[in-house]
Amino acid sequence: MRRDVSARLELRADGPAQLAVAVAVAAGYRPQRETFDVVQDGRPLVWKVVPDLHGTRLHVVDVSQGPVEVEYSATVDELESVAAVGEDEVDVLRYVRPSRYCESDVLLPTAVAEFGGLHGVQLLSAVSSWVGVKVSYIPGSSAPTDGAVRTLLSRSGVCRDYAHLVVALLRALDVPARVVSVYAPGWQPMDFHAVAEAQVDGRWRVVDATTLAPRASLVRIATGRDAADTAFLSTRGAPVQLVDLEVVAVADTLPGDDPDDLVSIH
Repeated sequence: MRRDVSARLELRADGPAQLAVAVAVAAGYRPQRETFDVVQDGRPLVWKVVPDLHGTRLHVVDVSQGPVEVEYSATVDELESVAAVGEDEVDVLRYVRPSRYCESDVLLPTAVAEFGGLHGVQLLSAVSSWVGVKVSYIPGSSAPTDGAVRTLLSRSGVCRDYAHLVVALLRALDVPARVVSVYAPGWQPMDFHAVAEAQVDGRWRVVDATTLAPRASLVRIATGRDAADTAFLSTRGAPVQLVDLEVVAVADTLPGDDPDDLVSIH
């Protein structure tokens, strides 16, 4: 499957700052073409790639006061290898622990009451369906600091909130689970997307309770404990404002998606 992805960020820095931009496809893909540019005051800036967990590639660049434009594009097919996304025994420990936005310890009684006794694909399907029914997708209904507990209480959110709740419920049942930011062909309105991944029989499988984009078309960007590890922009120094964001992701073939199927990101 061929997928063309791109992102354009218009930013404004209030002073000298360092940007860490996570919009590039993860290591492990072999792009047919790929470009990344940062421009300020009409001149290109020099950036460096800093590797993070599971093949995440952070583009780090220093900027001065004023407007900044970041542009990225790539054309990708499949992953070069599954091992390229990273998988080891530490993941089993890291991704069953509670984290900033996935309070699995608090949600343990809920997880046991709703899903106790389920395992494997049945558990993933049940959690995905339950979150999809309990939570309404309402843009602007959640704050950047909301975690899984807040999402369950408010019964509303966006993709990252769905992913956090799914991850927290699975971790509460000792299933390693993590959050992945992705390009999502078929997603409307187009934006960066966030999904959950759960480890089943030694493989990472996608769980997307929003069901708004086919899982087989997703392209991995960043992977981690929660949104704290997968944000598309992190900054140091002076405040940096996001003025505009444009994301595009299209596939030459948009596959169907049965929620009961086990699907991995390729």
